[in-house]
Amino acid sequence: MSFDVYGLGNALVDIQYQIDPSFLEGMGIDKGVMTLIEEDRQLQLIGNLGGKEMARSSGGSAANTMISVVNCGGTGYYACKVAHDADGDFYLNDLEASGVKSSGSYRSDGTTGKCLVMITEDADRTMNTFLGITSTFGPEEIEQDVIAQSKYIYIEGYLVASDSGFESAKVAQKMAQDRGVKVSLTLSDPFITNIFMDRMQALVDGGVDLLFCNEDEAKMFTKTETVEDACAALSDRVGGFVVTCGADGARVKDGGDLIQAPGFKVDAVDTNGAGDSFAGAYLAAVTNGYTTEQAAKLATYVSSRVVSKYGPRFEDTLGKDDIERVLGM
Repeated sequence: MSFDVYGLGNALVDIQYQIDPSFLEGMGIDKGVMTLIEEDRQLQLIGNLGGKEMARSSGGSAANTMISVVNCGGTGYYACKVAHDADGDFYLNDLEASGVKSSGSYRSDGTTGKCLVMITEDADRTMNTFLGITSTFGPEEIEQDVIAQSKYIYIEGYLVASDSGFESAKVAQKMAQDRGVKVSLTLSDPFITNIFMDRMQALVDGGVDLLFCNEDEAKMFTKTETVEDACAALSDRVGGFVVTCGADGARVKDGGDLIQAPGFKVDAVDTNGAGDSFAGAYLAAVTNGYTTEQAAKLATYVSSRVVSKYGPRFEDTLGKDDIERVLGM
């Protein structure tokens, strides 16, 4: 079976909570970013959240992207690792129910990773993550035969936070290039981009056909002060790029001139997963014959749908007629 996108990244059970900003202050949590924490700290936070869980789902940044690929008419495969525990069972079953193929072979004793997604009334999301067994995801979990049958690989930037994850990203990148498969990478998070800048630079210098990032990540990665300067710097570093700009849409350069894709006006209640779903929609579109402009328009539409509800996923299923309606075809 062939796939439009082969994704690799962390397997995390996302647990969502709606909270007051005072909770973050009281618990000493940095607002609006992803922070890696130890298991005892995560258990402490869960205890203090008092069982106010809104929902849970199979997550991790790239998993949300793969789900968006599938729901926008593409085919996706996700390489990941979970433990032999109840959360691991939940994760793989939920991923399969979402239409994303994966392998249940890469499991071991330990704890499946979890991400606490804390959402405040300003629609901002703060994530505290214990990686668990996914921190051992490495080159042995990369399936070269599946990569060879894919049009793109999609590397989750969060992987650089562990030695084995970084090695798996480099191995997948080389396998893809050797087989004529395009390489896409997401910077994932300003915190990760800053702390692991050397590793991000190494992946980009290794060859990236399409880089996904938001404004803050783009400016941090290029060490510039404006989005315009960041785009100019990225033009010299990667084959193509997408810089998402929230309600203002996105700036895209992918095989042509830099374009501005306008955003869709919505009332945002939760920004969690918007960039992930944007990437999935864009990749689904460009691997199925749509132009850069059309792919960007579809992706901004999908991300607007994600921020208008709680939860990190794009859960609608778009058929060809739905996509053409969005694109005004």
